[in-house]
Amino acid sequence: MSSFSSQSRREFLRAIAFAGAAGVPFFVGGAPAAVVFPREFEQDIIPAPEVPSDREVWRSRLLRWREQRRAELRYDDSLYRRPEFAWTQRCFSCCFLMLCDERFWDAKAGRWTVERFLDAGRGDFGGFDAVVLWHAYPRIGVDDRNQFDFYRDMPGGLAGLRAVVGTLHRAGVRAFINYNPWDTGTRREGRPDVEALCQLVRDLDADGIFLDTMKEGDAELRSGLDAARPGVALESEIALPLERVHDHHLSWAQWFPDSPAPGVLRNKWFEPRHLQHQIRRWDSDHSGELHTAWMNGSGMMVWENVFGAWVGWNERDRSLLRAMLPVQRRFAGLFTAGPWKPLIPTLQPEVFASEWIEKGTTLWTLVNRAERTVSGPVLEVALHAGEALWDVIAGRRIAGPVSEATAVSVELTMGPRGLGGVLRAHPRRLGTDFAAFLRSQRQLARRAGWGTTAPQPVTVLRAPPPTRRRTHVPADMVEVPSVAVELTSELRARECGYYESGLPPGPQFAPSYEFKLVRFTRHVTLRRFAIDLAPVTNGQFAEFLRASGYRPRHPEKFLAHWSDWRQQRFPIELADHPVTYVDLADARAYARWRGRRLPTEEEWQYAAQGPEGLRWPWGNEMLPNRCNGGERGGTTPVHAFPDGRSPFGCWDLCGNVWAWTESERTDGRTRCCLLKGGSYYTARGSGWYFDGGPRPNACPAKFLMMWPGLDRCATIGFRCAKDLD
Repeated sequence: MSSFSSQSRREFLRAIAFAGAAGVPFFVGGAPAAVVFPREFEQDIIPAPEVPSDREVWRSRLLRWREQRRAELRYDDSLYRRPEFAWTQRCFSCCFLMLCDERFWDAKAGRWTVERFLDAGRGDFGGFDAVVLWHAYPRIGVDDRNQFDFYRDMPGGLAGLRAVVGTLHRAGVRAFINYNPWDTGTRREGRPDVEALCQLVRDLDADGIFLDTMKEGDAELRSGLDAARPGVALESEIALPLERVHDHHLSWAQWFPDSPAPGVLRNKWFEPRHLQHQIRRWDSDHSGELHTAWMNGSGMMVWENVFGAWVGWNERDRSLLRAMLPVQRRFAGLFTAGPWKPLIPTLQPEVFASEWIEKGTTLWTLVNRAERTVSGPVLEVALHAGEALWDVIAGRRIAGPVSEATAVSVELTMGPRGLGGVLRAHPRRLGTDFAAFLRSQRQLARRAGWGTTAPQPVTVLRAPPPTRRRTHVPADMVEVPSVAVELTSELRARECGYYESGLPPGPQFAPSYEFKLVRFTRHVTLRRFAIDLAPVTNGQFAEFLRASGYRPRHPEKFLAHWSDWRQQRFPIELADHPVTYVDLADARAYARWRGRRLPTEEEWQYAAQGPEGLRWPWGNEMLPNRCNGGERGGTTPVHAFPDGRSPFGCWDLCGNVWAWTESERTDGRTRCCLLKGGSYYTARGSGWYFDGGPRPNACPAKFLMMWPGLDRCATIGFRCAKDLD
């Protein structure tokens, strides 16, 4: 081709663009040339024109774009045609589930409560088609256990978790396990992660892998999963590239910006059988995501317990999802097989609709973008002889069956930011249970709510158990006088939240991936108490076991670093090291035996910082040889650093091991305890890990609790406190 002037080039490109807009191939030298599409056609959501008159050309360009991109990529849809993957095309509702969620695991009863969780999900959201079994973050990195260890250390081990998956399967719910590619700084498996993942899929009978922080998995993982178990799907978190749609059946649509008129999910348009889950986990308004899913025949990710911080759904959004899902599940074939026509004309300016057709059945999915109720005519629909119209959201017949062709003006009532659904079909195509389906939709419509404030669970702080008050201070303790003080907390703003269920108000606490440092102050009144001069050691804990006969209810990981805890055998060189591999109940049992209790987080902090509010127990600067920062690769004797003592004379308040406190909280969904002091261990290589190394006095670490097999760690010990007169 000869060279163009700038003006000629612009005219040439305009000609190609015009041809593409009209759906006409453009020829150069007798061969068809690729149509040049605007850059927005490669966005995650292809934005829609705001002007209705532009939408017909836009739809034509969408068709041409899909045809051209499939040709360019030599698209192969063979994985979508395989029957073992058919379930992915009906996975409209997925729950991001924290395995430590108290609705899923009953710590008091010591058992999984899968049925309770599923029943609540049906009532709140219309049920789940799949769950992501989230396991490690934000706890991973407390010690050297890796992401695969977290699954192995679940209640009952892998066999117990396989039974959980079996219960989900019997309820028709698929199970995803999670893969954290950034976990490179903990204990290594001694084999590639791909092999470990495929083995885990086999062990758990899992249906899919959620690719945390990843936009795609590699070809080796895909082939490994095919060999491990038929029908195991991949779902990426970061926007999936178009080039990988062929071997990723699902993907997240996370924080995808949409246009005022609802746009088209690029990957779903490219491959209608590809299912995307809309997700904005920190938002309190999910109506935009619901609109995108409804208009695109795609799915939703339900996530309220966000790594231990509560971000509940409001009743309006729950009602919308409950109304959507039965329609999506019943008419799933419409969203994958037949023609899809986005943004057809409507009779209301803020109402938008998509049209779906398959084998004589037509469904219109409608959304109301207005913040007010829309009531009245929304569509003009042509009925053929024998056909009828139904409002499948309200569960009522609109018109027909008609004896001859006629036009019907469809009237709907849609609440603020609500949605609608209109079905056209011959009644005989809809099955004998269609009347029951409509009754169920009417019942859902009657219980629908429009409140936009999400209910917040109440966080309950466990009160410290009282101890018998003493005037004198035991020799192994030190007195801390009563005080009213402003305590400053300083910590990384991780996604797990802070003290209460939800997040504190204010922009400084807004979640972000930056994990910036935040500070806040509380007024605290402390009564006179005594605190141990040093952490409880292995030798002292062995004496407790001999004298008390204590046996934990769940022995998993109990004193895992001992050779035989039943015989009080441990490496003699660890006698003066802090005891670890004890959970909160074990620590409390020891404290009760001593006539003591655990200190609260506030008591611990004041004992460490003293009246001057020191940053570290010894002063305001981190100095060498003041604490165990990991230089020796493990714990050290509790009296190893005399220069690191606090103003009250306490040893080993910083580094060596984290300290349990009597600051246990629960909101009914998340149980946690605030740890203090830091430890010798640091998992390196990722900012997603739990804070490691020695921590300042003001740093509280929110530790999500589940059961002893997970809560007992190599880096957590404790010291005791006692009430004084």
